[in-house]
Amino acid sequence: MTSELYERLEAQVRALLDGESDFVANAGNFAALIHDELPDVNWAGFYLATPSGELVLGPFSGRAACTRIPQGRGVCGAAGAKQETLVVDDVDAFADHIVCDSASRSEIVVPILRGGELLGVFDVDSPIKARFTETDRAGLERLVRVYSESLD
Repeated sequence: MTSELYERLEAQVRALLDGESDFVANAGNFAALIHDELPDVNWAGFYLATPSGELVLGPFSGRAACTRIPQGRGVCGAAGAKQETLVVDDVDAFADHIVCDSASRSEIVVPILRGGELLGVFDVDSPIKARFTETDRAGLERLVRVYSESLD
């Protein structure tokens, strides 16, 4: 992916979220846009943090997914616990990977933080191994920050 694609996506995200601060409405549009605009992805969506630390499925675009992820489990749970983006080139090689869609081969998970608090994670899967690059990491982190800033 190119940084130009992420610049275009940032403009689209800002336009979609402009004037709206509802978490769910913005998450739904955000996930749909990323799923539709990023090539070679089969799932894009949110897992939302609960008071117990568990992650629960939020708005997404793609095939049906796992509903709840225990704290620290899988790529999503690990990214949330560490509060850092995780890029997994081969999900089958990630010891604690939780299989939701057997077609997924690689994954990137970006934590959603606001004031140091974990609100959830944004997860993108691909059917291609090693699909996500450092450009994707930087671009998705920037887009997730724009999303987080849109909230009340």
